[in-house]
Amino acid sequence: MTISYDEFSRIDIRVGTIRRAEVNAAARKPALKLWIDFGSEIGERRSSAQITRHYRPEDLIGRQVLGVVNFPPRQIGPVISEVLVLGVPDAAGEVVLVTPDHPVPDGGRLY
Repeated sequence: MTISYDEFSRIDIRVGTIRRAEVNAAARKPALKLWIDFGSEIGERRSSAQITRHYRPEDLIGRQVLGVVNFPPRQIGPVISEVLVLGVPDAAGEVVLVTPDHPVPDGGRLY
């Protein structure tokens, strides 16, 4: 299935910096709660992500990630997830975060 560029452009993918991270102990599958700063236009958004195989909370602070910021909030256990953090599977199917390879301003939109 192909989509038009206009359809793709409706997905708002932005870069943000993880400011806080902790284990989501209430999740059914191992997950981390993230607080991500997407800059002054969008602000801080929360997420729950199943990324525990490759990432520890303390190692994520200050790391930039890409996320979809215009999906509706979703209840994941006791956490309201406000952003979908993007990742790709490694050879074992575990999530590897999508990140810029150079520091960029928070809130920058993917194009």
